[in-house]
Amino acid sequence: MTVQGHRAERIAEEIRNEVSLMLAGELKDPRLALPLIVTEVRVGPGMRTVRVFVQLEGDAAERAEALKGLKAASKYVRHELVERLQLRRAPEIIFMPDVSEEYGHHIDELLRKVNLPEKS
Repeated sequence: MTVQGHRAERIAEEIRNEVSLMLAGELKDPRLALPLIVTEVRVGPGMRTVRVFVQLEGDAAERAEALKGLKAASKYVRHELVERLQLRRAPEIIFMPDVSEEYGHHIDELLRKVNLPEKS
């Protein structure tokens, strides 16, 4: 991997840590009251965009409201990241739901159905 690739990985990890701290106590939006976990951060080419994958608890309506709250807080998060990490360019922050765990459970369920012995 190139030096530039390692830099992106380091910055992604720092962004994950900082956003986790912000979600833990700095953001006072009531829509963000449910448990949120930052699972992954992907930095786009040229540091123009940052995708923050968040695992959300609760029902579908609560998750939708939490995503709206995260979208509303994205400008604050963007500003804070520039200040804390001393970035030259302020990347666009995109919050995305992390559905990998649900997808994994779905795959496990399908595998269980396939592996069940047939009863005659």
